[in-house]
Amino acid sequence: MMRNWISAKLAGNTLLISLILLSIFHILVLTGIVPSNIVWGGRSSNSASNIIALELIALLVTLIFILIVALKAGYLKISKLKKVATVGIWIMAGFFLLNMVGNLSSPSLVEKIIFGPLTLIMALLAFRLALEK
Repeated sequence: MMRNWISAKLAGNTLLISLILLSIFHILVLTGIVPSNIVWGGRSSNSASNIIALELIALLVTLIFILIVALKAGYLKISKLKKVATVGIWIMAGFFLLNMVGNLSSPSLVEKIIFGPLTLIMALLAFRLALEK
């Protein structure tokens, strides 16, 4: 059923674009262009160094996710990493589902209304890509 819903190519491309946009978002938070009170549960009272550390970790994870999707979608053809990409995409799907729960339970309205649904879509896209051989 899921395979008929969206092609693996479209799922992979959409996920790559989403992750690239997410990387840009993290950079904008790091540079202060986007206020940090709309991320991490709206805890803007966290110290600047704490927000920077959290955003750097989030950016690193997002870049790793881009690599995994690029491998799984066939944009990077490194046969030794094919199994890593398959395991990684399943981990991503689970990560996005857990992240969605966190977003929906966040006191931040932006996380609930915008990031919660976006993370669900990313989880479904990752799940669709994971189903591809």
